[in-house]
Amino acid sequence: MPEKKQIILTEVALRDGSHAIAHQYTTKQVTAIAKGLNEAGVPYIEVSHGDGLAGSSLQYGLSHTNEMELIEAAVSVCTTSNVAVLLLPGVGTVSELKQAAQLGARMARIATHVTEADISAQHITSAKEIGMEVVGFLMMAHSAPTAKLVEQAKLMESYGADVVYVVDSAGALLPHEVKDKITALRQHLSIDIGFHGHNNLSLAMANTLAAIDAGATRIDGSIRCLGAGAGNTQTEVLLAVLDRLGIYTGVDLYKMMDLAEEVIAPILTVPQEITRDNLVLGYAGVYSSFLLHAQRAAQKFGVDARDILLEIGRRKAVGGQEDMIVDVAAELAQGKETSHANR
Repeated sequence: MPEKKQIILTEVALRDGSHAIAHQYTTKQVTAIAKGLNEAGVPYIEVSHGDGLAGSSLQYGLSHTNEMELIEAAVSVCTTSNVAVLLLPGVGTVSELKQAAQLGARMARIATHVTEADISAQHITSAKEIGMEVVGFLMMAHSAPTAKLVEQAKLMESYGADVVYVVDSAGALLPHEVKDKITALRQHLSIDIGFHGHNNLSLAMANTLAAIDAGATRIDGSIRCLGAGAGNTQTEVLLAVLDRLGIYTGVDLYKMMDLAEEVIAPILTVPQEITRDNLVLGYAGVYSSFLLHAQRAAQKFGVDARDILLEIGRRKAVGGQEDMIVDVAAELAQGKETSHANR
C-alpha cells in the first residue's frame, strides 16, 4: 500500500488566539493548554503575544503576563512538542529571539508583509545561527500577485528559511487563489511550503485543503478556532477531515476534542464566529487583528466599525499601522458631524 500523505501541524491558539482574548493569557492557562497539546501529539505550539515577540504595547495591546514567562511555562510541559515563536521585524528584535531560544523555543517564525521579505534577512539569519528551525511568514498574501509572492518567498529561502508560509491574514483568499499561490511556490522553491488561514469568509478549511492539495506540507490550525478576526482553521475539525482523507498528522483527535471542549471553551468570553465585523475583514481584505482596534475606535468616535475597516482596506494598511485606525475613525466622525451640520 502507498504511504499516507503527511502534513506537519503548528497549533497557533497560544499566539494568534491571544488576539481573541485581548492578550490576557495567564501562565496557568498556557500551561494547561500546552500540556494538553503536547499529550495529543501536536508537533509545534506557537507561543507569544498576538503580534509576536515584544508585541505587548499600547499600540498592539498590553499582555496580562510577560510572554517570556508564557514561553517558559509552555516549554516546561512539552516533552515531545516544540515551542515556536513569532517575530515581526521592527516589533521584536534579535535580543528577544535569543531570549526565547534560551528558554527553550525551537522554532522562529519571522513574519513580514508579503512585499517586505527583505526586512527579514537579519532575523532569519540570526535564528539559524542560534540553532532554531526558521519559517518565513508572508502575511496578507492576498494583497500581492503570485509572481510577487514567489519573488519574496525566494528571498526568505535565500536567507536560510526552512519553510515559507502563505499567510491569509485577512481571511480574504479564495480556494483557487490559494491553489495558484501554493502551486507557484512549490514550482520555484526547494523548501517546504506552509499555509495559515483565517475564517472571515468561512473559507479557512476550504483554503487549507486547497493548499494541501497543491503541495503544502506545513499547516497552521487553532483549537476551537481561537484566533484573530473570525479565527483560524479549526484544528480539531481539520484533524477529523484529514483523517477522512487519509492524510496523516500523528495528532490524537479525541484528545484535541476534549481539550477544545474542557479547557479552551471556558476561556472564550464569546464564541469564535463570523460576525458582521469579521465578515467585513475578509470582504475588505483587512488584517484580522485590526478588528478589536476598529471596534474600540468605533465606540470612542461614534462611527460604524465596518466603515473604518472598509476605509482601512482601501488604504491598504498593513500590520504595524494600527494607529491609522484611530485616524480613520476620527476622520469619519468629523465627516459625520459636517454632514449633519449641512442638513
